[in-house]
Amino acid sequence: MGLPHRAHHAWRTTTVGGVSAALVAGAAFGLAPAAQAAPAAKPSGASATGVRFVDIPGEGGTVLKANVFAPKDAEPGARYPSIVLPTSWAMPQIEYVAQAQKLANDGYVVVSYNSRGFWQSGGEIETAGPKDIADASKVIDWTLANTPADPTKVGMAGVSYGAGISLLAAGHDKRIKAVAALSGWADLIDSIYSGRTQHVQAAALLGGAGVLTGRPSAELQQTLKDFLASNLDKEDEMIAWGAKRSPVTHLDRINENGAAIMLGNAWGDTLFPPNQYAEFYERLTGPKRLEFRPGDHATAEATGLLGLPNDTWTSTRRWFDHHLKGEANGIDKEQPVQLKSRSTGGYEGYPDWKSVGPTRKKIAMAGTTTIRTNVDSGANGGIAILSNALDQFLKIPPTASVPLLPRRYTGVWQSERYASDQRVRGTAKLHTTLTSTKESGTLVAYLYDVGPLGLGKLVSNAPYTFHGKTPGKPFGVDLELFSTAYDVPAGHRLALVVDTVDPLYIEHNPSGAQLTFSSPAADPSYVSVPLREQ
Repeated sequence: MGLPHRAHHAWRTTTVGGVSAALVAGAAFGLAPAAQAAPAAKPSGASATGVRFVDIPGEGGTVLKANVFAPKDAEPGARYPSIVLPTSWAMPQIEYVAQAQKLANDGYVVVSYNSRGFWQSGGEIETAGPKDIADASKVIDWTLANTPADPTKVGMAGVSYGAGISLLAAGHDKRIKAVAALSGWADLIDSIYSGRTQHVQAAALLGGAGVLTGRPSAELQQTLKDFLASNLDKEDEMIAWGAKRSPVTHLDRINENGAAIMLGNAWGDTLFPPNQYAEFYERLTGPKRLEFRPGDHATAEATGLLGLPNDTWTSTRRWFDHHLKGEANGIDKEQPVQLKSRSTGGYEGYPDWKSVGPTRKKIAMAGTTTIRTNVDSGANGGIAILSNALDQFLKIPPTASVPLLPRRYTGVWQSERYASDQRVRGTAKLHTTLTSTKESGTLVAYLYDVGPLGLGKLVSNAPYTFHGKTPGKPFGVDLELFSTAYDVPAGHRLALVVDTVDPLYIEHNPSGAQLTFSSPAADPSYVSVPLREQ
């Protein structure tokens, strides 16, 4: 069934309309570069830096534009470990040049290729579909046939889109022995449709960038249109489309093939939040490593792409050095879960994800609170990419004055003032009883660090949407907020704030709807906060 009538805020209409118009314009006027792939060029000779620009035949003969870096002074007949790098969404084939050169200098053959449908590569954007997975294997075939690559020492890595393709390929090609998947996804649905809520800024960024730099397939265009239009009649189809493109769907094959997998992401990734990576990591059975750092989508890797010192890329090289070269560099002896706190900037090691926040404190959501919908209270998750990048580099997360939040449109529950630092680590969980005056609705939960003057700094957030509920009938809500590592100073308190509108998400509140939060004696409401042991 379709959605009931509801208010459409200007920001939502503008964003959705802009992306839809961009998709139409791209198809109609050829805004995407190279409506057809450029004619295949002969591989150029090695330059002074050892790079060759080549055409690689992908699935179905589609031309993939690529570049190849090989070790300097390679001995005749010698074989070297190889790393294949699919480009990120909307990025050109030179994306990894700085890191590829460093890897080649360290004795790797590196092949980076422009993903299908983008820039000068042929085909259409399949969004990590079967053709993209097949392309990865075709690039490996070409690498083994045309470079001094060792067929027993093949690795794949990438940022964002390249990370997702690398993980998927590891479940389909047994030749891949090691993977570094940076700022990627394990579950596409749980990334941009978590809490059954469309992450509109994330979808708009991906859709718009796809039009500007590539050629979206008809399937992608229709899926985006249905997604942004909240077409519930197509929800099952959209979920199936996303599941096919999610590494978690292929987990058994990934585990069976046994590649050593390193996952890296940022706490504030607004495209692919960290929860889905952490859950995927726990289910991997082979050699594995999980790294989380402050920042937003791909900002943790960005300086490394410019050739500057970068922790993520240093870990990536160590991972490949051990699992492809066999170097005893100690990475296998370290705690496999490495977290960098947003507050201190220091690293912490854990044996597994469940050990990250072993202690939990509850903030009671006592009483009954009713809020009105359709108004942005001022509490929100910020702007995709920008806000969490500011937190990463300047430690300035999104803020709100908690005492001034309009209680007509927000529910607020606070802890006591803490006598000592509270080191939040992991995933906060909300449990409450909700009653709506309408059958559909959306709420957004925020966890704030509130200082003595009432200024709240955002610790975490997450959206939740429901459909098909009986108006006036209570129902339970369990919501996981996005995982994080944040230190609440002594003298501060934590506050849970709930409202119904956030520019990051599409909301589904019919005009005039009201939401009531209650805490029955037999089933009290609370938010459970994970804490590192003092």
